[in-house]
Amino acid sequence: MLIREAAAEDWPRIWPFWHRIVAAAETYTWDPETPEDAARALWMAPGKRVYVAEDDTGAIVGSAYVTPNYGGPAARIANAAFMVDPDCAGRGIGRALADHILAVARAQGYRGMVFNAVVETNPAVKLWTSLGFSILGTVPGAFEHPRHGTVGLHVMYRAL
Repeated sequence: MLIREAAAEDWPRIWPFWHRIVAAAETYTWDPETPEDAARALWMAPGKRVYVAEDDTGAIVGSAYVTPNYGGPAARIANAAFMVDPDCAGRGIGRALADHILAVARAQGYRGMVFNAVVETNPAVKLWTSLGFSILGTVPGAFEHPRHGTVGLHVMYRAL
């Protein structure tokens, strides 16, 4: 698998799985009806370092970004987001993207990474804890999950 910095022309290959994941309303707090232009603005915004994972056929099977979570004197704490094509789940793509993003964040001088809203039923919670993230707290009942009902949102952190 190749992980490389995304180019503007990659968006049309990211959008199908981005849309599928967000529309499912199970793991992201973004509006499930986010139109493509707004989705592109969210994911590919200036200031974000966006990456894609390509399989050996050249298909984009995942994407992630890293960006400052805060500004000013707190700008050395990163935030990141990850999406893996659901058809490619279980192949280690999420872990590979996470390892890559953590290395990029350290190289860019970030001192830590925070995830502001991890849905507590998201299977990725297991991945994040295995990578050294801890749950700082949970906002109870903050997320309306389509299958599990009202669930919490974790705030997770890891020093870099």
